[in-house]
Amino acid sequence: MAKRSPFLFAKRVLLCGAAVHLASMALAASPALAADPVNAAPWQAVLVSQAQGDLRSFYAYRSGPLWVSADGVPTAAAKSLLELIETSQYDGLDPASIGQGELAAAIAELEQAASPATRAHAELTFSRVFVTYVKDLRDTTRTQMLYEHDLLRPFVPEAYTSLEEAASAPSLDEYVRGMRWMHPLYAQLRRALLANPAVNDSVMQVAQANLERLRALPADPGSRYVLIDAASARLWMYEGDRPVDSMKVVVGKAETQTPIMAGYVRYAVFNPYWNVPTDLIRRNIAPRARAQGQAYLRRGGYQIVSEWTSDAEVLASTDIDWRAVEKGQVDLKMRQLPGGTNAMGKVKYEFPNPQGIYLHDTPDKALMQEDARQFSNGCIRLEDAARLGRWLMEGTLPEVSSSPEQRVDLPVPVPIYVTYLTARPDGDQLAVGRDPYGLDAAATSNLALNEK
Repeated sequence: MAKRSPFLFAKRVLLCGAAVHLASMALAASPALAADPVNAAPWQAVLVSQAQGDLRSFYAYRSGPLWVSADGVPTAAAKSLLELIETSQYDGLDPASIGQGELAAAIAELEQAASPATRAHAELTFSRVFVTYVKDLRDTTRTQMLYEHDLLRPFVPEAYTSLEEAASAPSLDEYVRGMRWMHPLYAQLRRALLANPAVNDSVMQVAQANLERLRALPADPGSRYVLIDAASARLWMYEGDRPVDSMKVVVGKAETQTPIMAGYVRYAVFNPYWNVPTDLIRRNIAPRARAQGQAYLRRGGYQIVSEWTSDAEVLASTDIDWRAVEKGQVDLKMRQLPGGTNAMGKVKYEFPNPQGIYLHDTPDKALMQEDARQFSNGCIRLEDAARLGRWLMEGTLPEVSSSPEQRVDLPVPVPIYVTYLTARPDGDQLAVGRDPYGLDAAATSNLALNEK
């Protein structure tokens, strides 16, 4: 979403205030208008006189309704909104608390007498319910997603903004039916769930858990962004609201899960070192170094270093007590030099975060042929790091030398969202996939508690 100019916003507020003032003056200046505004006042004046707060500002600025036609009939968009509210239990919400009863009462009033007053009341009721629904769906207080910055969160709009975005859509009905204030995957999964009402309770709960995860994604993450699903181990490159490319990835094992998180891919590191995790030093490297000696370390390109920096001091490895390292009695910092055996491959893409997760190339392409690709220690291995790099760099990869740890900043930081989706729409069906981290059981238990 484009950032609004503070000057234009201030100008709009002044115009709104002027419109409200003019409508109030019109009612005060005409005794007939003031005495019988229902039959005599213009449609907009009636709306403004009944509205309060942001709704009053919105309708003072606009010259027409959104939800009720001139002859008192709910529009197609109103009917679509009513259907969403009536099925909002699928969103994990209570239809009654959003305003289902108020909508039904307003429609009943219209059917009895479609006067300017009842039309205005129905119009404002639909707007209030719409605003409440949008706010509730975009609330992320319960999300498990870790955000590097608040700008990555779904924006929870005020009433005026929600209505303005809806009114600006080319088709309000399509905007509502498509739930365009949510990430596109949300409406797709929700429609698949509604199309299969006979699904059993466990499938229903899994689908609702996935809808909850999708609520953590903003409707418009940016013109270009990366989306990764750790459950299916797949990455998508999005431009606007559509994926333009996709590839397989390898993500964390169940015991070293890739976290659900959001950040900005900011730079690439070509010819990276691999900083070997301590548990791998103890479990894999120490026993082999003890058995094979210095030759093993040289073949693997391993170095003992003083710290985790590119200019760290390289320490002698000849006097290491590898049995003590294996037992956890001695801690080492070890890195692997760039080259054919380096676990990072030729490049890694950093989206700085406290969890130390990043995207990287891999020499072990065989794992990409597995159906379940949860093998890493948390970081994300790429099927085609060069292809992703060209997309991130907006065209071509830079030319670099053979020197290690060469940083190249992206032209523009690219948002990245890592989520966990075990349910998806598959044509007219609802497909439930693997749950490699076992998160659905906990999520469905939380949903059950929230419904009590």
